[in-house]
Amino acid sequence: GSTGALSPPAAASKWVRLNVGGTYFVSTRQTLCREPKSFLCRLCCQDGPELGSDKDETGAYLIDRDPTYFGPILNYLRHGKLIINKELAEEGVLEEAEFYNIASLVRLVKERIRDNENRTSQGPVKHVYRVLQCQEEELTQMVSTMSDGWKFEQLISIGSSYNYGNEDQAEFLCVVSRELNNSTNGIVKEPSEKAKVRHPLRCIS
Repeated sequence: GSTGALSPPAAASKWVRLNVGGTYFVSTRQTLCREPKSFLCRLCCQDGPELGSDKDETGAYLIDRDPTYFGPILNYLRHGKLIINKELAEEGVLEEAEFYNIASLVRLVKERIRDNENRTSQGPVKHVYRVLQCQEEELTQMVSTMSDGWKFEQLISIGSSYNYGNEDQAEFLCVVSRELNNSTNGIVKEPSEKAKVRHPLRCIS
């Protein structure tokens, strides 16, 4: 029957032990050979006599590299995603991806580094909030004339207006926010003039 086709040695050889800088990793040949041109594929799948000596006493392949950055490399071969813990430097992972010659991963890590550089060059994003008080009929006009960069955040109904003697006019507080990045140098244009004709702006501290 077909059940006996898989002899024990074949099953055992499916698993590969790696000794990366003194840390053991266990994976399958299939995973390690996912990138045919990679060093790991050459090591495990073309196990010729010239590479036969690169094993330690337990039979694990010896690789003289930093094990810290090997995890993301192995996980990438397992599932095709780049996952790097916060405390790991992406440059370290890039270095290993290049050493193991995994071209698709090198590309991914470089993109990640570039994205991070773009993000940090802008500095942390701060938000400025403004509160505008307006009546129901002014809401649509106010929202439609909001100046560039202001985002509508929240609308708070504060009941009907008592100070104009017009009982059925609902009053609202409208909260708007704007990102403050380096380009504005802390200068914030107020939301459009029309919105604050009747009521001055009040800031939430």
